[in-house]
Amino acid sequence: MPAARPHSAMDPDNTLTATIPASAAGRRFDQTLAELFPDYSRSRLTTWIKAGEVLLDGAAVAPRHIVMGGEAVSLRAQPSQEVPLAPEEIALDIRYEDREVLVVNKPVGLVVHPGAGQPAGTLQNALLHFDPKLAEIPRAGIVHRLDKDTSGLMVIARTLRAHTSLVEQLQAHDVHRQYEAVVYGAMIAGGSVDASIGRHPRDRIKQAVVEGPSAKPAVTHYRVRERFRAHTLIECRLETGRTHQIRVHMAHVQHPLIGDATYGSGLRLPKGATPELVEALRAFKRQALHAEQLEFVHPKSGKPVNVTAERPADLEQLVRALRDDVARNKR
Repeated sequence: MPAARPHSAMDPDNTLTATIPASAAGRRFDQTLAELFPDYSRSRLTTWIKAGEVLLDGAAVAPRHIVMGGEAVSLRAQPSQEVPLAPEEIALDIRYEDREVLVVNKPVGLVVHPGAGQPAGTLQNALLHFDPKLAEIPRAGIVHRLDKDTSGLMVIARTLRAHTSLVEQLQAHDVHRQYEAVVYGAMIAGGSVDASIGRHPRDRIKQAVVEGPSAKPAVTHYRVRERFRAHTLIECRLETGRTHQIRVHMAHVQHPLIGDATYGSGLRLPKGATPELVEALRAFKRQALHAEQLEFVHPKSGKPVNVTAERPADLEQLVRALRDDVARNKR
């Protein structure tokens, strides 16, 4: 669905607008609103609808109102902290900073949002310590995620204007998100995976390539950077941003990521592997995935912002072991 846009006739810092897409015709207003403004909880949006803070073609309607498509939505967002979280002094690797946005390089092991089994010690807690004003932004300004064991770049909104702009860019596929991954198998060439993703039909914790009304379009473009004897270093570019997208798509084409316990098929050692490679593969306990480049349009200046992050030490060590294995088996 199209993203929310700042309203020009009201306070641009707390009023958002959007247009109901034709595809939503026949659906409830509160359901449609939750998809148009995904960074606000469904209950909060319903409260705002009932309070008259959300207008449909300039009029207040009930949450159960059936939309036709094409109507204009105006949402007066009331700044408040979505979840009462405690700020925590957790070091942040900041790669870009100004009054509107931050770009942080998330380390392996850092969870992005608090959740079941992880009530604290997250990136969101760290951001609230770094800038207490982020408590007024949905999810402390976080507009996209990385898995706990994926390293790399994330952009953070520091104002509602920036939040709106970044969500719009993400939904329009205008944010360039480039990843580096190491997969099983010697790939011949790059390509694209265009396969819808949804909740796994049997394992509710996992995602899968699925069909049906719950499936969401997902496209991943990839190209070969370096071939090893039984593995490949690839570059991946996301056209969409589904949960676990690269991991699911690469497993779907029979090239799962090294170290991916959820979507992989377990440790596979190539014949004649050097002791160093065997040790490196056994020691690599997380998916070999790193968000290395992030490019977006600055919410205020309109100029492009391009940030890169070098390969983390554990992934660099793995790549070196794979290269050494190739060199030694050529002798």
